[in-house]
Amino acid sequence: MNITLKEIADLIRGEILGDSQVTISGINALDIASEGELSFFFDSRYRDMVKVTKASALIVSQPTDIYKGPQILVQDPKLAYARVAAFFAPQLPRFSGISKDANIDKTSSLGDNVSIYPMVYVGKKAVIGDNVTIFPGCFIGDRVRIGSGTVLYPNVTVMHDCIIGSNVIIHAGCVIGSDGFGFVRDGAKNVKIPQLGIVQIDDNVEIGANSTIDRATHGKTWIKTGVKTDNLVQIAHNVVIGEHTIIVALTGISGSVEIGREVVIGGQVGIKDHVKIGDGAMIGSAAGVHKSIASGEAVLGNPTMPPRLWLKTRGLIARLPEINDHIRNLEKRLEILERLLKGGGT
Repeated sequence: MNITLKEIADLIRGEILGDSQVTISGINALDIASEGELSFFFDSRYRDMVKVTKASALIVSQPTDIYKGPQILVQDPKLAYARVAAFFAPQLPRFSGISKDANIDKTSSLGDNVSIYPMVYVGKKAVIGDNVTIFPGCFIGDRVRIGSGTVLYPNVTVMHDCIIGSNVIIHAGCVIGSDGFGFVRDGAKNVKIPQLGIVQIDDNVEIGANSTIDRATHGKTWIKTGVKTDNLVQIAHNVVIGEHTIIVALTGISGSVEIGREVVIGGQVGIKDHVKIGDGAMIGSAAGVHKSIASGEAVLGNPTMPPRLWLKTRGLIARLPEINDHIRNLEKRLEILERLLKGGGT
């Protein structure tokens, strides 16, 4: 696919510096871009790559004199890159219609232009919307509802009664609606608490590969509009995640946690059950969240604390042996002084 630089500038609302009629056939990183490709430059660490890149044009946040070709000036190069990359991205591969090797219950309802690959199972009274794509190995339980334009990649499991919105992307290996982890002790035994709720995923959500979202004990585990989760994220029963929140890989969220809108949660974060995280909060990678976090607050560490305090404590860790030796020395000197004072008083 070929497109002029002017057409790209119109797409990303950028200003062209140089030849607007250069033809672009793709987008690539500075160090591997070739003639006919567009690249992007917004970090001074990559100045040396700009000097040698073979890209035919650059997306930049401010003009640079170290590159002699045409440039598209934009306010946010990352956002511009995302839009151009989406334009050049290959089309989603779709099976033509419904495979004869899919097992679809006759009581289910299928919308127009669905694409259902071989080895898919669709249960009783399930409702599949228009333009949905379901890849091989997927299991769709009884009474599941899936909105229009949603994509389920290979080996996704959606258990009974769960609700998936429109234009949702669920990557390979995810399990939606597995039982929440609920048990009560009876002496030495663990008695299972039946998990009677559902999972509801609203529109425009993306769930990373091999993630799990547990059904609620009662009511619903609720992932609201625009949420994006990375791979290997665990979301427990009755969790509510607000609109447009981002959750990075290997995060574990315990039961009944309430997360506000536009929250950013770093990788490997662990969140204790029943805490509340306010709108716009930011949690650094590998943090351990043991108490609620206010709206707009940023925290790091385990247990979590404000970033400046965390940096101070981290700076002290390397000095702990030295501080310990110093304290022991002071204790010995104090002990000698006390003996001398005591002896001098008799």
